[in-house]
Amino acid sequence: MRVIFAGTPEFAQVALAQLQAAGHTIVLVLTQPDRPAGRGMKLQASPVKQHALTHGIPVAQPRSLRLDGKYPEDAVAAQALLQAAQADVMVVVAYGLILPQWVLDVPRQGCLNIHASLLPRWRGAAPIHRAIEAGDAETGVAIMQMDAGLDTGDMLLVESLPIAPDDTTGSLHDKLADLGGRMVVQALAQLDTLVPVHQPAEGITYAHKIEKREAAIAWTQSADTIVRRVRAFNPFPGAATLLAGESLKIWAASVSDATPPASAVYGSIVAVAQNYIAVAAMDSIVNITQVQRPGGKRLAVADFLRGCDLQPGMVFESAPDVPAAR
Repeated sequence: MRVIFAGTPEFAQVALAQLQAAGHTIVLVLTQPDRPAGRGMKLQASPVKQHALTHGIPVAQPRSLRLDGKYPEDAVAAQALLQAAQADVMVVVAYGLILPQWVLDVPRQGCLNIHASLLPRWRGAAPIHRAIEAGDAETGVAIMQMDAGLDTGDMLLVESLPIAPDDTTGSLHDKLADLGGRMVVQALAQLDTLVPVHQPAEGITYAHKIEKREAAIAWTQSADTIVRRVRAFNPFPGAATLLAGESLKIWAASVSDATPPASAVYGSIVAVAQNYIAVAAMDSIVNITQVQRPGGKRLAVADFLRGCDLQPGMVFESAPDVPAAR
C-alpha cells in the first residue's frame, strides 16, 4: 500500500521500520519539528525523521495542521503534500499534533492509529506511564480507525499484554512498540475484512501528559504507590527525592515485607544494607536499590554507598506539591 506515516518518537520509529519491512511504500513522513536536546541543547531530529532520511523518504515537519490556526502557511503546505502523495492509508503513531478533519479525509482508506493501551482505558498522551502508575495488571495495543476525537475512534484490532512486576515505562515501551508495529502490519493486510468495533462507553480514563513535578516522591504515600511511581517515571522524568538538600534520582525500588518502627517518620532511613536502603513510607518500607546523584551515573546501592555515608535516622524529604496517595 501507499502509506503516509505520521509519528515522532522511538515508539513510532519501530512501527515505521516494520511497515517498510512488510513491503509497504512510505510516500511521505510527517514528524514534529526539530527540538533542542542534550547538554548542548542543539536542534535534534526526531527518531522518525532520522529513520526517514536514512531511507530516502520525503519528510514534512509542519508546526500545525490547522488551516485556521497559528501557522496556516504550514498547514497549507502540508495539505498540498498529503494530497499529492495519493496515499491509500495514513498510519499515525505518537505524532504529537491533532489531526483536523481534512487530514482524516485525505487517504483513500482513512487514518489508522497505534495506541498503547486497551482502549477506552488510558486515552491520551501517556498511556504507558499511567498504566504502571495505576498498578494495572495488563495493558496492550489498539489499532484504531481515527476520527476527530481524542482516541475515540472504532477499534480494528486489540491485543493485550501483561505488565510484569518489574516493568518500567522503558521496558514496557519496548514491548508495546514491537507489538504495535506487528499489529499495524496485520491490520493493513486485513484492512478490507476487519470489522470496526465501537469503544465501550464505560471504563474511559485519560492518560494526561507527564509533568516533571510529578516525579517528586512523597514519602507520606504508601510504599506500593511510591514504587509504582518509580517504575512509571523510569526513564522519564525519574523519581526524585531530597537528602540534606541534594536531589537524588531513584531508579529502582521494591516494597519490603517489613513494617517501619512506630517512631519512624515518613522518609526516614530505617536500615542501610549492602544492596538496599530501607526507607519508611506511609504503611510499609521502600527498599531503594538504584540511585543517581546530580551529574553522576545510575548506581546500584552497593556502589552508591561507597561514596555516600548514609545512616539510619537520616531523612529523605518529601515534596509538598506531590498529590496524596492513590
